[in-house]
Amino acid sequence: MTTKLEKAISYYSTATDTYADNLNVVFRKVYQYMALGLILTAITAYYVASSRAAINLFFSSSAPLLIVAVVEIVLVLALRVMLEKISTTTALIMFCAYSILNGILCASILLVYTQESIYTAFFTTAAMFTAMSVYGLFTQRDLANMGSILRMALFGLLAALIINLFMGSAAFDYVISIAGVIIFAGLTAYDTATIRSLAMEIDTNNETLTGRVAIVGALELYLDFINMFIYLLRIMGRMKDR
Repeated sequence: MTTKLEKAISYYSTATDTYADNLNVVFRKVYQYMALGLILTAITAYYVASSRAAINLFFSSSAPLLIVAVVEIVLVLALRVMLEKISTTTALIMFCAYSILNGILCASILLVYTQESIYTAFFTTAAMFTAMSVYGLFTQRDLANMGSILRMALFGLLAALIINLFMGSAAFDYVISIAGVIIFAGLTAYDTATIRSLAMEIDTNNETLTGRVAIVGALELYLDFINMFIYLLRIMGRMKDR
């Protein structure tokens, strides 16, 4: 005869297994999509930076890069607004297109900074991202308040960047870069925790819903990684000799 304790243990074990399965399914897709985005960005950046024709096309004036940046913004907004109305395949194509466009913008990094600086910043970013993502995945703390603070700090960071465009202060730029690293490291933990919460609530047998959550999660973490990398590079990077 099954005791109440045995029933409770059985229920807890089943719930724990289901929770773990959901996390595995969702985060496997999230990190796969994120890795795909980073690879596409890296390949595109390398191609553009290695091609004289591409350099002349995109960096001969500010207009082409401005167009790329505008299209990027439109893509992200469209992806967020239309996510529930489009197929997972379409959403993934839009994410990949965004990653490629971002690679065009990131090509300037390869043109300006030394390879050693880029590698150092990349591996430092990877280590920080991994640590913060693991924290966000396993922490029992409610990170909702931290997320709200970081979102407000993000607007402050943008305002500071605009102000420094006119000031041109190297010291202020250094402070902004440090703040950027801290903000996006925190957002990595917050976004990971948010994805974890969504994974607990959805039915992973619903491939469409799971795919949508995974793509949005991959986009958020991709942006956290890229921005953390850029701000670390601004701190640690050495520019090529002209």
